Amino acid sequence: MKNHRISKIKKKRKSGFLVRMRTQKGRNILSRRRRLGRTLKLRNV
Repeated sequence: MKNHRISKIKKKRKSGFLVRMRTQKGRNILSRRRRLGRTLKLRNV
């Protein structure tokens, strides 16, 4: 299957924000992502 796509609903239910908030490890992941912040990836032109 070359163009296999997971449905958006299944993706959200499996690894969405609410799922992460349920466990301590999930909350650790979110806090790590918050610490990193949103980085802007641009090549040096």
